[in-house]
Amino acid sequence: MAMAMLPYNEPVTKDNDHHLEIFSLIWLDADDNIEDNQTTEQKLRTIINHFKRFRNTKECQQYIEKLSEQDRLVLIVSRQLAKEIISSIHLFRQVSSIYIYCRDEENNEEWTNNFTKVKRYYSVSICSD
Repeated sequence: MAMAMLPYNEPVTKDNDHHLEIFSLIWLDADDNIEDNQTTEQKLRTIINHFKRFRNTKECQQYIEKLSEQDRLVLIVSRQLAKEIISSIHLFRQVSSIYIYCRDEENNEEWTNNFTKVKRYYSVSICSD
């Protein structure tokens, strides 16, 4: 019995960005608290392999804009950069969900109610043991 051979197609890649996961995770945080960030990043990488970290909003937004509309991403953004980027990227099809985190739990700011993709507002303590 002969088997049909599927044609070989070159994989579609962007900047050597090979991944098979449905979602990518982007973390935007200007804080250079290396120990906290490394621990959190390690924990996030146990959940998802395709992970990119940015320290400034312009580079992060440019990366998101270059993604295909078929790509899906989840953005985790620090409170200090959230207002700077959310209004610019909220309507991008690529952005599936946005999670804002901060150092204190008291800052559930009302402005996030205007953006349906903002799913949660967390304190950093949720990432620690």
